[in-house]
Amino acid sequence: MDIIFLGGLEIETIIGIYDWERTTKQTVVLDIEMAFDITKAAETDDIEYTLDYKKVSKRIISFVEDSQFLLVEKLIVEIANILLTEFAIPWLKITLNKKGAIRGASDVGIVIERGQK
Repeated sequence: MDIIFLGGLEIETIIGIYDWERTTKQTVVLDIEMAFDITKAAETDDIEYTLDYKKVSKRIISFVEDSQFLLVEKLIVEIANILLTEFAIPWLKITLNKKGAIRGASDVGIVIERGQK
């Protein structure tokens, strides 16, 4: 299976359990790997037969910007559900980085995989 990826997708959102986090947008950074068979797209040179990463990124940016979850766990699972159902992706891996969430750590986050390659 081929992998289409988005790396370093930075999105501002309300995320967190503390009072100040409920009023101040923070940046989450997403790295997304998505399994997709690109054979027909490569043969035809037609975007109709591939995963349009521009559409994927616009959908995820819109969703995350409009969300207001307490936990990054909820946010990352909802992102995965959108990708799996709306874009018919058989497998994905998402890394969500909530930079600066822990003093002294440059990166804090979650990595999930869903589906099968």
